[in-house]
Amino acid sequence: MKNPSLWLLACFSIVSFSFAPPSHGQQDSKSDRKVATRVEPDYPPVLRMRQIGGTVRLEVTITPQGTVESAKVLGGNPILAESAVTAVKKWKYVSAETATTTTVSLVFNPYQ
Repeated sequence: MKNPSLWLLACFSIVSFSFAPPSHGQQDSKSDRKVATRVEPDYPPVLRMRQIGGTVRLEVTITPQGTVESAKVLGGNPILAESAVTAVKKWKYVSAETATTTTVSLVFNPYQ
């Protein structure tokens, strides 16, 4: 590589991202709905064993009663996304007057 500092910066970025602490169920709030009951996703054993992880982003629609009506995958590994959707559909939110939509990010970290 022609620029060693650029190479070091790229390596540092990759290492920093790989060892970031998990933030299961982090909400990028479009709403103020709070999670009352959270179910953690199953981490597929084959992916954990092969140290394949990442972040899955979901757009979640919540009924006024607090149940998850739908979860649409916005990004992430398709196998991890399937596990994330299954878990998030079991979540319960605090009741509200109307249905709301929020974005949820689930981190799958094979090092934990």
